[in-house]
Amino acid sequence: MSAVEDGKGTKGEVKETPAASGLTPAASGFRVSQIDHVHVFVADRRAAARWYANVLGLEVCQEIESEDDGGPLVVSSDGGNTGLALFKSRPGSARTSTTVAFRVGGRGFLEFLGRLASLKVAGAGGRPLTAADVVDHDYCYSVYFDDPDGNPYELTTYDYDDVRARLGGTV
Repeated sequence: MSAVEDGKGTKGEVKETPAASGLTPAASGFRVSQIDHVHVFVADRRAAARWYANVLGLEVCQEIESEDDGGPLVVSSDGGNTGLALFKSRPGSARTSTTVAFRVGGRGFLEFLGRLASLKVAGAGGRPLTAADVVDHDYCYSVYFDDPDGNPYELTTYDYDDVRARLGGTV
């Protein structure tokens, strides 16, 4: 599929024919509806929820919150339709290296960049993330960073032309 930007940070999909893409849906017609949640392992679920609220604007979904100290504590930007399920990490367990990508509009992407100095978010090698870390993928812009527990994230926007103009084509 190719993406056509609608200016709000969402991709309008232009469907390709199965023959053109070389891919076909499952013979049964089965297809998932959306990503529901991603498991994220953290040392302190409440502290992590505060970090996600401060840095990404995610909110705790009270109706999905687990009373069990192990989790999950779900944080989301859309009331729980898609979320991060925060689980207490187990001592000695291996961390995941799966990167979770969040999509924002161009305005939100630029706002995030403007807040980096006050957020003190860890970028590559643990050094502070700055606007100089923006990656130009020729169709979208992204920044990559870690949460305080070392889980990797990407913030991306498909408002390519708008962001490029506002960044002055310096990326």
